[in-house]
Amino acid sequence: MEEINPMELLRSNLYRVRIPEPTNRIYKQECCLSFDSPRSEGGLFVDMNTFLAFGKGYVVWNYEKTGNPVYLHIKQTKKLVPEDRPSKKPTLLAIGIDGGFDNNEPEYEETHSIVILPNYVALPFPSVELPEKVRLAVDAILMAEGAERKEQVAAWTADKKQISAYAMELRQIGSVVVPPSGWKCTKCDKTENLWLNLTDGMILCGRRNWDGTGGNNHAIEHYKETGYPLAVKLGTITADLEAADVFSYPEDDSVVDPLLAQHLAYFGIDFSSLQKTEMTTAERELDQNTNFDWNRIQESGQEVEPIYGPGYTGLVNLGNSCYMAATMQVVFSTHSFCRRYYMNQSLKMAFETAPADPTVDLNMQLTKLGHGLLSGKYSVPASEKDGTAAPVITDAKQEGLPPRMFKALIAASHPEFSTMRQQDALEYFLHFLDQVERSNAVKPELDPSRSFKFGVEERILCSSGKVAYNKRLDYILSLNIPLHEATNKEELEAFHKIKAEKISEGKDVSSDEIVRPRVPLEACLASFAAPEEIPEFYSTALKAKTTAIKTAGLTSFPDYLVLHMRKFVMEAGWVPKKLDVYIDVPDIIDISHMRSKGIQPGEELLPESAPGSEVESSQPVANEEIVAQLVSMGFNQLHCQKAAINTLNTGVEEAMNWLLSHMDDPDIDAPICHGAQGAEASVDQSKVDTLISFGFQEEIARMALKASGGDIEKATDWIFNNPNTSASSDMDTTTSSGSVPTPVDAGLPDGGGRYRLFGIVSHIGTSTQCGHYVAHILKDGRWVIFNDNKVGASINPPKDMGYLYFFERIAS
Repeated sequence: MEEINPMELLRSNLYRVRIPEPTNRIYKQECCLSFDSPRSEGGLFVDMNTFLAFGKGYVVWNYEKTGNPVYLHIKQTKKLVPEDRPSKKPTLLAIGIDGGFDNNEPEYEETHSIVILPNYVALPFPSVELPEKVRLAVDAILMAEGAERKEQVAAWTADKKQISAYAMELRQIGSVVVPPSGWKCTKCDKTENLWLNLTDGMILCGRRNWDGTGGNNHAIEHYKETGYPLAVKLGTITADLEAADVFSYPEDDSVVDPLLAQHLAYFGIDFSSLQKTEMTTAERELDQNTNFDWNRIQESGQEVEPIYGPGYTGLVNLGNSCYMAATMQVVFSTHSFCRRYYMNQSLKMAFETAPADPTVDLNMQLTKLGHGLLSGKYSVPASEKDGTAAPVITDAKQEGLPPRMFKALIAASHPEFSTMRQQDALEYFLHFLDQVERSNAVKPELDPSRSFKFGVEERILCSSGKVAYNKRLDYILSLNIPLHEATNKEELEAFHKIKAEKISEGKDVSSDEIVRPRVPLEACLASFAAPEEIPEFYSTALKAKTTAIKTAGLTSFPDYLVLHMRKFVMEAGWVPKKLDVYIDVPDIIDISHMRSKGIQPGEELLPESAPGSEVESSQPVANEEIVAQLVSMGFNQLHCQKAAINTLNTGVEEAMNWLLSHMDDPDIDAPICHGAQGAEASVDQSKVDTLISFGFQEEIARMALKASGGDIEKATDWIFNNPNTSASSDMDTTTSSGSVPTPVDAGLPDGGGRYRLFGIVSHIGTSTQCGHYVAHILKDGRWVIFNDNKVGASINPPKDMGYLYFFERIAS
């Protein structure tokens, strides 16, 4: 057989080569099916027709599926770097830009060639002998910014400071003269982190950090007492006034004061003679990121033994993505997700069933992530950053997986998760499970998210003696923390006395002196099931408002039970506060007593509202106290009334949560519709027809639109979240209508109530939108810490400091 000339072979396939346009997404940093990159042993192959990238072991699958034979091969080889290369000190909170962090990343030399499949015939690039179309296509691919980069904000730079609205008209009072040095807080002995109030010249210490360091909050307390808005941090004032750290309390941000020189001169400060001695807020943030010390809550600073192998693969932090890393490590430690996306589905199987672009297919990307985490292929020590290939085995840091495609895909339907900001791990977990359920809607029996789902039943006892039952489905059990149930009350009282004495003396309480409340998990579970009063409940039996008693229980027990500890509460003025508390969590719990018993013999259900009854009396009425409190916070009166009604007047916090999650509802400004006839009339027939065209039954479409206020997208969500709803069933409220509704938890996994703790997601920081998340998982009989791309044997897992607890049901 005559051998074909490589150049002739390329020319015969030119019709398969495309020159990318500006709108094309070009992948050239990561394989679509694996975590191979140009630095991998086989390099990366970019399809010159679709611009998708594939690793050496996967490119033939793409050739077999698409028939595209021409690929740009990209290979990066590490350069040798001198051992004495100096490290640059960062001046910006950024990565990958001038002035940002210098990670001592090794430099790589990149080579290119044209490869023609199936025989991997290679032609060198660059070469003038290559056809012009190929040369133009390769140049465009290499010059384009990769799709992976476009979807990842590369730098962590703070927003540009704005001019304060309070600067130009700032009133200055008093006759204080501030000395050029020797400053001390007016209210305590602090000599660092001092702020000069630009209204009255008071020098006060800054805020106390989450870890106990910093000031004593005297500067912000002074603002709360006086309302004086601006303060400048002493020690940051130099001849370069733009670099001074000015903070606006009412704007809650670092700001620019254009008249700072004038405002300082009022207190006798000659800024040209001052030397910088303190870090600005941005520099302190930078310093904290450079020298982050998690030892206060994680592993007590002890050396962690690194672990490698299948199931022990770290995830690279893509920039505040630890909430995703911690959550996904626990999720892929469950049998349900392991079976669905690893054991029962190969990468090739997922690719063959994926659409033309596998980067937008959740099934493909979950299979890619599952194989990456569980195969052990990428669980290798991080290479030293000095240009050699010798692995570092002195800590638990790995090369790890950078889950860029997965992050971008999950974030596509939730804009907050596409940012580089920290997010709430709980919110991410719920959004992730929702996406998984949708992707498995065609074959719900394959849906691994069902292993987390369970039914909740609320029993409402009216003062008439009659009852109503409301049912819903949930993925997590969210628990209040009853601080009054603390088991160390005597120690707490003694600590508060010592703390008060030290504060009165202007002294700090050391971290080893702090005593935190210890609340048993059993008390948190008991608070969930405890009876709760519902004031202003409208009784259809009494045809009047009354006080009802609500209790809750579970109608099914999931394979995996997730407990969410409500550590973030609202203080006076609706200021969020994190509870500094320990939860004593046993390794094994039994929630059998929490199973709902359903309608009991002799119980009489509350009647449905009679068709002929008055319109006003057939609907619940908003509790005026709840409405008044919400209105005082600046919310619209109508919105507040709807929030109270839709939460059955349970309380301000519940109404507030409803309001915040329904602000964008299309009917939020529509008048409150009374009566069944009005509800029927509110259903737009064209929207019903749209849902019918999706394949849903007409009656179910009407029910969904009624339940979602006429919004098609929310109606679709309602149908997916109530898969067992039948056309003959009403919503999810059991009253004496005579019909027997299909149980909302039909088909869900169920079993005994004994569970074993196997996963903990811990959080450190003042709110869920900042700080850091770490996962601890029980694997092969020992606890393992997953801290981004660090994986090691846990010495002291923080069982009492979790934010999310994951339990696995013990087989009876």
